[in-house]
Amino acid sequence: MRRLVPVMSPDPENALEVEGVLNPAAVRGPDGELYLFPRLVGRGNYSRIGVARVRFDGAGDPCGVERLGVALEPEAEYERRPDGGGGCEDPRITFVEPLGKYVMTYTAFSPAGPRIALAVSDDLRSWERLGLARFGSYQGIELDGVDNKDATLFPVFIPNPLGQPELAMLHRPVFAGAHREENPRRRPSDTADLDQESIWISYCRITRESDGSHRLGRFTSHHRLAAPVSSWERLKIGVGTPPVLTRLGWLVVYHGVSEPVGPAATGRPPCYAAGVMVLSPDHPRVIRYRSPEPVLTPQLPEERLGTVANVVFPTGIDRRDDLGSPERFDVYYGMADDQIGVARLDLPELLPTGGVTVRPRRREPLMTGHQDARFPGP
Repeated sequence: MRRLVPVMSPDPENALEVEGVLNPAAVRGPDGELYLFPRLVGRGNYSRIGVARVRFDGAGDPCGVERLGVALEPEAEYERRPDGGGGCEDPRITFVEPLGKYVMTYTAFSPAGPRIALAVSDDLRSWERLGLARFGSYQGIELDGVDNKDATLFPVFIPNPLGQPELAMLHRPVFAGAHREENPRRRPSDTADLDQESIWISYCRITRESDGSHRLGRFTSHHRLAAPVSSWERLKIGVGTPPVLTRLGWLVVYHGVSEPVGPAATGRPPCYAAGVMVLSPDHPRVIRYRSPEPVLTPQLPEERLGTVANVVFPTGIDRRDDLGSPERFDVYYGMADDQIGVARLDLPELLPTGGVTVRPRRREPLMTGHQDARFPGP
């Protein structure tokens, strides 16, 4: 991936973002313009979801933003805490074609911890909260009761394990024992630990009400799509950008976390990097490609120094149809939990053969990814 310029930095005169702007959703509006929905961090780590229009230079490259205000701020009980804290954080936005609406998934912070919340809009201006996403149980564990972050939706209905079309979500539930930062020296192996923080896919039935509105059921049929494998993601992985359908399959840019290594590693924070997955266009439970190495790592000063050092965190993706380049993608990402950067990814001609095989525990299906150098790295 080739970096472009940082496109948004916190305004020190604006109390709503004095502690950072980061991790934005990116989506084209009905007017064809590109809008970012960044997490705005005010004093005391109080987060809102803002909205800004991206500005482009004469070559069509993003070069800055026009701030348009706040899309969501903590108002619902599941977004606020008794101490006055709370947050609406890290949104992803997908235009879900069967619903004819934009759907935002975001992290809501409450006394129960981080949970996935949903909101819908017809125009990206006004948003209607749908509440917290509801999940069916998994192996006796009530997923409604576990921390969950990094969620995004597919833009079309996806066949569930029984072949029925449903709304599909990628997300990261955190099961007991999943905090691998407490055991950072665990070595990668060909066996993935179910308890590690991983990317899951779940499915939800949509019913149409008599008034024409849609009602979301529970997300069920949970399947662990991918677990940490490579050294650059050995601590945990999580969803990044919403899936985009390409001629190679569903493209997802995700993040992986690793511990620092070397003689000066003690006391240094973990490193957040970005990788690429390509999922089967017909059955996204199947991984066709997975980055053996990261495609973006913290290198710039803005990525290595900030609120949280050594972080690139992809959350938004824009296919450049406006330039007549449907195989070119701009990826918007958080830089050290402080600013927003953008990097460019061009789709390779072919996916390679061969790859890495992971044998997860607890009778989970075999997952295969393919190694290739043609998704260029940092």
